[in-house]
Amino acid sequence: TGATDLKGSPGVTSKSSKSATKLAVKDLVVGKGKAADSTSTVTVQYTGVLYKTGTEFDSSWKRGSPTQFPLTGVVPGFTQGIGGTKGVPPMKVGGRRIIIVPAPLGYGAQQNSGIPANSTLVFVVDLISIDKATSG
Repeated sequence: TGATDLKGSPGVTSKSSKSATKLAVKDLVVGKGKAADSTSTVTVQYTGVLYKTGTEFDSSWKRGSPTQFPLTGVVPGFTQGIGGTKGVPPMKVGGRRIIIVPAPLGYGAQQNSGIPANSTLVFVVDLISIDKATSG
């Protein structure tokens, strides 16, 4: 719900008996600003839920403020889903995107803060700004 309302937290639901096998993205709002790349440091608002159950495991919206991080320091599916990869265009500032991250591009066989091992993840991400490029 609220898929195109960038002023508020999106309602994210998911329920699937199968796991995703590849990274999938869908732009809900196409940004008109600068495009991210895999080495960008970005500021985003996001909500993350488990693909199989829809259980929310993280939300910058609920913490009350956007979060900033280098795309070189997050799970590969987040890096590729925001910064782009073969077949996935990079997000642009001002955009909102659903990113479905299969387990191998997420936390894999490791459990992580309420995320069971081998979980497919769903994120709805708003790209607020690209703050700088990092080297490396």
